Amino acid sequence: MNITKENIDKLNAVVKIEITPNDYQDKVAEILQDYRKKANIPGFRKGHVPMGMVKKQYARPVMIDEVNKLLQDALQKFLVEEKLDILGNPLPKIQEDFSWDTKDFSFEFELGLAPEFKVNLKPKKAIANYKIVADKKMIDDQVLNIQESYGKIISQVEVTEQSNVTGTFKNEEKEIEKKSTFKLSIIKGKPNLKKFVGAKAGDTIALKTKGLFTDDHLLQNHLGVSHDDAHGLDIEVQFNIEEVSITEPTEINQELFDKLFGKDAVKTEKEFRARLKEDAENQFVQQADQQLLNAISENLIENTKFDLPAEFLQKWLAVAGEEQLTDEAASAEYNRSEKGLRYQLIEGKIVKENNLQVTYEELTEFAKGYIKSQMAQYGNPNPEEKELDEIAGRILSNQDEAKRLQEQLMNQKLLSFFKENVNLKTKEVSFDAFVKEVYK
Repeated sequence: MNITKENIDKLNAVVKIEITPNDYQDKVAEILQDYRKKANIPGFRKGHVPMGMVKKQYARPVMIDEVNKLLQDALQKFLVEEKLDILGNPLPKIQEDFSWDTKDFSFEFELGLAPEFKVNLKPKKAIANYKIVADKKMIDDQVLNIQESYGKIISQVEVTEQSNVTGTFKNEEKEIEKKSTFKLSIIKGKPNLKKFVGAKAGDTIALKTKGLFTDDHLLQNHLGVSHDDAHGLDIEVQFNIEEVSITEPTEINQELFDKLFGKDAVKTEKEFRARLKEDAENQFVQQADQQLLNAISENLIENTKFDLPAEFLQKWLAVAGEEQLTDEAASAEYNRSEKGLRYQLIEGKIVKENNLQVTYEELTEFAKGYIKSQMAQYGNPNPEEKELDEIAGRILSNQDEAKRLQEQLMNQKLLSFFKENVNLKTKEVSFDAFVKEVYK
């Protein structure tokens, strides 16, 4: 067997594998001899079938199968030994004059080679590292929500701007018939509010859905329409009022603190507000970290320049899935996936050069930490180590779960690495300002 590689350019190569009878004939003869021993053909005793008959029936498919095995093994071994960093999988080149009737075979495979490049972790313009703070308005709103959640519901005769209203939205054409309860504060615009204020249980109000709520997404919950229908929905609905009430907020006192945080954990309103602020900002950390990871990824893709073997990758994408794609579809798929592929290469280089690989021991400990946090939510904050080991073992035996946890752990490692090595600038903002800046 002879294997050679020809570089077409820096990103493309062809591997040629030549196979002769010396490479496969002994194995073929061994398999045919085994077939002869096991063959059960009428007119012949088992194990005494003439070899000529066995060869006539099985020699060609056995030879083809053996050559294919040799071919795949040789190609994979060559790629490993030569330490070739390839993209996608090798693609066999079509040979118009190929025939299995010959004894000597020659095969060629196209390779897409990974590009060489350097990663610049120090962009000229620092990347914003958001620190989201809970401002006074947010804490005030949260305090009021808590007071109302633990407050007393009092029935009313007429609707006021502070009322809770329960009723049923109806529209025959869209087949809407949805019972809903909401505070009047989510109704948008004075004309809509005027229709509610002063109304009583049993009254029916005609409303336009366009601009009805402060956020169109509220139409999903209160009218029972889909996410797509909620955007730009402009129809008339009838709302039949069934109940009217107002919430009398509970007092801010020790009884409320104990319900929320445990006995005597919080003793003053100042401590209460400080605790709400701390809890809120802790929840924001994950969102800010994810945004930072996204921003750094985008920056690395934009500022790390290298070429890809685009033509090869499009050919590979055409045959890589369950169904073969047309050239046009493969080109479109490449355009959709190119950005992700570039980041995979950049991330892979960062991981390799900085030894950020995830070990099985690290993954096991990470899984146990995840399990422990889940169990704490269900009243078991201190599970035994043996129990954690057993559950972690079961989870990691599931390939999909293991992959998901591995990706989460790798993201944590990358985030820590980026925070230490990328040019960042801390930017303190409220949550509303963060949403406005990041999601525009």
